Amino acid sequence: MGIGAWAWGDSLFWKYDAKFDFELEELFEYYASQPDAFLDTAELYGLGRSEMLIGDFERRSGKRVKVASKFAALPWKTRREDVVQACEASLRRMGRSSMELYQIHFPNAWANEAYWDGLGDCYERGLVQAVGVSNYGADAVEAVSTSLGRRGIPLYSNQIQYSLLYPFANSNGLKRKCDQLGVKVLAYSPIGLGLLSGKYSAEQLPEGPRAELAKAFFNGQPETAAGLVDAVAKTAEKHGATPSQVAINWCVAKGTIPIPGARNLRQLKDNLGALSWRLDAADVARLDAASAAVQPLAKANPFPAKDVGSGLRMFDS
Repeated sequence: MGIGAWAWGDSLFWKYDAKFDFELEELFEYYASQPDAFLDTAELYGLGRSEMLIGDFERRSGKRVKVASKFAALPWKTRREDVVQACEASLRRMGRSSMELYQIHFPNAWANEAYWDGLGDCYERGLVQAVGVSNYGADAVEAVSTSLGRRGIPLYSNQIQYSLLYPFANSNGLKRKCDQLGVKVLAYSPIGLGLLSGKYSAEQLPEGPRAELAKAFFNGQPETAAGLVDAVAKTAEKHGATPSQVAINWCVAKGTIPIPGARNLRQLKDNLGALSWRLDAADVARLDAASAAVQPLAKANPFPAKDVGSGLRMFDS
């Protein structure tokens, strides 16, 4: 399991406030002492703030963690050099000469093949130890894996939204394709953007953009929401665990690497508590059945579905 650092600097979605950086630093120092500590960030998270915080915390603590960051495939970035330059800028913000994993954050409507070339260049220059993608569909994962494979470079991972609330990679062939190719699935938002944490309900909604998703879940499909929340709660009670730990454990049971977010030490310790036990087959079957009834909460694709030049399908869910 890793920890996602999306909220570290993001004021729009997660209401980041710099006055609470001391809580992030406390979290970091504890987590960096754990075996195989792994933080996932991106140049877009707080427009570089997330990366800078990780670099600052490493320098002040003298501790180092494994880090993954991501290239923002924005429409005006069309060259392989853009990927290399963005990677170098991320490394400067973190005060590093290399990082463990570098990913394409999301597909673009064009220039995707140039991005793959740029990933390969980062790998061959020693800027990164492994390369991956994020929010890629099954066809796109196979295409980038083939492209990198011509250079002898393995595609390490595809980071996708994956949770009991967003299980669609199981039914649209994406998870199966990644498994066939030996591409690890990094599951972001494994607690369903916090909606499966037990903290929220139709009467108690989160603030910010998550409120609309929460309404679509708790109010828009109340019977399904009640069924899933109940299944998670009963499983948590059975194992003496928290709802968040159940949601994370389901992702582990599916063979993915969950990367839940954390903004303080309490949340981190709760996430780490998911590693000390496992769901049994009956638990997984019960949760699968409840999850299968969930309908998509978003009304539109957030990413381009196809590459306009090649016609390659880029995004599935």
